[in-house]
Amino acid sequence: MMNPLISLLAAVVLLLAASSVNAIGSDAPFIVAHKKATLDRLKSGSEKVSVSIDIYNHGSATAYDVSLTDDGWSPEIFSIISGNTSISWERLDVGGLLSHSFVLESKVKTVFYSTPAVITYRVPTKAALQEAYTTSLLPLDILSDKPQETKLDFVQKLLGKYGSLISVISIVVLFFYLLVTPPPKSAASKGSKKRR
Repeated sequence: MMNPLISLLAAVVLLLAASSVNAIGSDAPFIVAHKKATLDRLKSGSEKVSVSIDIYNHGSATAYDVSLTDDGWSPEIFSIISGNTSISWERLDVGGLLSHSFVLESKVKTVFYSTPAVITYRVPTKAALQEAYTTSLLPLDILSDKPQETKLDFVQKLLGKYGSLISVISIVVLFFYLLVTPPPKSAASKGSKKRR
């Protein structure tokens, strides 16, 4: 006969397992967002920061009232050149992609640590707004003293980019050269021809 405590514990475990399976299989959006920034030095002693954010819905339901807010850019360091740091969309369908970009300018030499942008969205089955965050950026080294690029640096970049291709082509050319070239005559065969 089974102990009542063990049977109660088994029932609770089965109930928890069933509810977790329902939660995994439920229809809900799953938001994945990627944030990236590129720096471009301007001749006027300032640096342009181009920011782009891509928002994907990898879930099994549509997200409604999607809002993006990226207000981690300090106004003491950055000024907005084009675009906005906040935007809203009506919906993000299953498998859909939303993109947003804006451009900032900075005249302050600093290392800046950006915060992730916040995405809020509504799910029809839940009353509260849901939140998601973008990926973080690496520290932005604004107006840093970049060393001059030498010819050796250029060659190293080319070898880094095309080095494997060059080595494969060299091996193939060497292989065909060995196939086409007749084998060298040995000294013994040269000596036997002279004796005749």
